[in-house]
Amino acid sequence: MNRRIPRVADLLPLVRFQRPALSLRDRLANAHTIEDLRLLAKRRTPRGPFNYADGAADEEISLRRARDAFADVVFHPSVLRDVAEVDASTTVLGKPVSMPFGIAPTGFTRLMHTEGELGGVTAAAEAGIPFTLSTMGTAAIEDVARRAMSVSSSSRTWFQLYVWKDRGRSTELIQRAAAAGMEALVVTVDVPVGGRRLRDLRSGMTVPPALTPKTFLEMIPHPAWWFDVLTTEPLAFASLDHSTGSIRALFESMFDPSVTLDDLDWIRETWSGPVVVKGIQTEADAVRVAEAGADAIVLSTHGGRQLDRAPAPLDLLPAVASTLRDRSNRTEIWLDTGISSGADILAARAMGANFTLIGRAYLYGLMAGGRLGVARAIEILRTEMERTMRLLGVRDLSELSPAHVSHIRSAAGTREGGRLLGDRIETRRAHGRAEATRDS
Repeated sequence: MNRRIPRVADLLPLVRFQRPALSLRDRLANAHTIEDLRLLAKRRTPRGPFNYADGAADEEISLRRARDAFADVVFHPSVLRDVAEVDASTTVLGKPVSMPFGIAPTGFTRLMHTEGELGGVTAAAEAGIPFTLSTMGTAAIEDVARRAMSVSSSSRTWFQLYVWKDRGRSTELIQRAAAAGMEALVVTVDVPVGGRRLRDLRSGMTVPPALTPKTFLEMIPHPAWWFDVLTTEPLAFASLDHSTGSIRALFESMFDPSVTLDDLDWIRETWSGPVVVKGIQTEADAVRVAEAGADAIVLSTHGGRQLDRAPAPLDLLPAVASTLRDRSNRTEIWLDTGISSGADILAARAMGANFTLIGRAYLYGLMAGGRLGVARAIEILRTEMERTMRLLGVRDLSELSPAHVSHIRSAAGTREGGRLLGDRIETRRAHGRAEATRDS
């Protein structure tokens, strides 16, 4: 092999200087995954607000389980299919959406970024996906609905309800949501009391944030965040009379541990639109709520923020989907918790979910860059879904089936509900083979 000293003329065509990402748009463009957005959000947001969005209850086992369940999905692609064009659109609650996910309800949202819910609903309406406003939102019901309609007359907004101890207050919120033109009511039922979120307890998270010596130290690395907070409208819970104090105290004063299935009856009497019940964590409860007339149920552990050591919603999904199908129940099955990629969304869809909700993925985008950050999070998920669809050999969501997925667990005889997970994996695979045979 002959060697020589490289000449400058040979090297110059290889030299490339990358323009530094100085603007927000550049930084967001350099975020290629939801985890990239998370890291950007962590740099731009003080510890307390970031940990509120990022954290979960107690030892955060429920959240890890939910994420591990998605990581344990195995895809089984079909090849030699024409996937030049793919379509990720679907219908939810009888109306079209551009993609099989929407924005989950999140509280304290303007604490993450001053654009808050208005930035989120704008990005959702532009993308053609639904946006859910939380009871503990920091923008008014009327303002969120108005902003969505200003973006698109076909935009879809839903209102999430916690059933209060004071039923009159709940009724008032339901009526406001109806008057504002919100389409569906998402009733969250997994909060008889607030979960113990240790990150928030240790940081002393309050809304609005308290100005303590520790707070002033945190201002140093996050001047832009503090400038926005201190120079815009004061943070408040737009649906509540009081808006200060610790999160734990607020939860304990509002949530009602006496709520039962019978409360769905008075909700139906007050609300004429679709009712979605969020927080289902067992097959038996899925059946009870579906047979009580819910238009949709959400398999959810509240992002792992309530009961720790709860089951992963994705693990529940195949059994719930099979049971409701066998009962000829038309209740839609939605899923949240642990979703961090477009592949996760497709896995849930293949395993029986009609629709999914994203919470943290949305908040990471919001913290990273307000409305533009949310739009980037949505675009990342859309791109990942379309690429995964092509790699799976499916042109639209109707072609996805359980035959495209199986589920693994680390060996060691892990048990869930007294049954080896290996038994459940084989059941899922058999179900997928049966579906594939029927479709062919």
